[in-house]
Amino acid sequence: MRTRAAVLCAAAAVVAGSVTALPASANTRTPVQASSVTWKKCGTTDYPTLQCGSVKVPLDHAKPGGQRITLALSRVPHTASASQGPLLVNPGGPGGSGLALAGFVASALPKKVAARYDIIGFDPRGVGRSSPAIDCAPGFFKPVRPDSVPATTALEEANLKRVKSFAVACGKKYASLLPYLDTVSAAQDLDSIRQALGARRISYFGYSYGTYLGAVYAKLHPDRIHRLVLDSIVDPTGVWYEDNLSQDHAFNDRHRALMAWIAKYDSTYKLGTDPEQVEAKWYAMRAALAKKPAGGKVGASELEDTFIPGGYYNGYWPYLAEAFSAYANGKKTTALVEAYRNFAAVDASGENGYSVYAAVQCRDSSWPRDWNQSSKDNWAAYEKAPFMTWNNAWYNAACAYWPTKTLKPTDIANAELPPALLFQATDDAATPYQGGVTTHRLLAGSSLVVEQGGGNHGITLSGNTCLDKYLATYLTDGKVPHGTGTADATCRKSPDPKPLTTKTAPTSSRGSTLHGLLGFRG
Repeated sequence: MRTRAAVLCAAAAVVAGSVTALPASANTRTPVQASSVTWKKCGTTDYPTLQCGSVKVPLDHAKPGGQRITLALSRVPHTASASQGPLLVNPGGPGGSGLALAGFVASALPKKVAARYDIIGFDPRGVGRSSPAIDCAPGFFKPVRPDSVPATTALEEANLKRVKSFAVACGKKYASLLPYLDTVSAAQDLDSIRQALGARRISYFGYSYGTYLGAVYAKLHPDRIHRLVLDSIVDPTGVWYEDNLSQDHAFNDRHRALMAWIAKYDSTYKLGTDPEQVEAKWYAMRAALAKKPAGGKVGASELEDTFIPGGYYNGYWPYLAEAFSAYANGKKTTALVEAYRNFAAVDASGENGYSVYAAVQCRDSSWPRDWNQSSKDNWAAYEKAPFMTWNNAWYNAACAYWPTKTLKPTDIANAELPPALLFQATDDAATPYQGGVTTHRLLAGSSLVVEQGGGNHGITLSGNTCLDKYLATYLTDGKVPHGTGTADATCRKSPDPKPLTTKTAPTSSRGSTLHGLLGFRG
């Protein structure tokens, strides 16, 4: 899966300490030990009670006495007299940093709910402040990249050269690490964290890819789950090649929803009242930028990068619409370049996130090793869903040349868990609706709460009070709704945004804060 994290809000900076924890085996019940994490203050203006620490875990969980790596942790400690233990939070990716997410979740939950948990963030193996952190090819996303649509042999060869070089660079720099960057290893890390925290059970709250990570952990250790919340759910039966192809169609629909929204506000954007007319102008803009990139930075591929976040969160729509309007109506590039910088430009953190993303997805499951097969599949998808298909294809194409053997996806089917609570929007593009339905079926006793008509990705703690009420009730006493249909409960979607009335970034919006923290492309 994929997320261009739009950094419209400052993520909390955290500094990890150092501590060693005993490893966990997948098939043994480890006695609880006293907490072995040394916590240090690392609060920020937004999250003043945030603390930081770290834990050492086996690189290879099959060899617990061997080489160890360090995971960076963060915590907002419980304040109530009675605690429900640790609540681990993950923003997705793979490759997303979860350190600041702990502070966000603690501040966004009702105070009485948050007070009963030690809310734990972490950087998964390879990510951020965990060590070692990887960066396979610095500058890999430096603009201007070749046009993503391989309409000519030269463009196809240029894109293939890029992704092959990335795979080779990863293999050369991290040959000893890549075989251990996968979801099962990351899930076993969660149990090492549990042990280091001195907890018999943990609660877990994951967004996007984090839903698959949580489901895999629950499969490995069902008796160690207290509460399990999955929001915007990966289809575990399509990991990862099929899921990405399904994503292409869903993002195309979501992009068209943006075009319809722009048409609704023609008095503001002057791009026409017919959504198809607006969409035609967008593709005309794309064709023009392929020939002459805006500001020497925003070509056709970068334009796609810039608008993809609009498929994740409609709070970005007004900014994207203004940039689109300024270019289409007057060839003004300033707003477009600014939107690229805000939503799509990849810094060192993003390069690290993408490197882990590729390493995990390419290792987790098999990908076509014959590029002709991938090309055929993506051209077929492009015919029906042109917006993101080839951009997404090249984002994942390094897996065709990845230097490690692949694993088999985990069957997450589980009848041993306490009731889990699942959240899914019907029009989510990054993790299409079927993923929530499938996971609901596979996790016996789970409940599915649906945001009907919602298209955002990451829907709890983002401003929808109906969804958040179900979340708060579950975290308080474990109660879940029970219905007779596919969904156990349904909430109305959050309203679409209005055109901007000021030029200020939406730093006060809880939704924009959350979506600035969600994991890199997932």
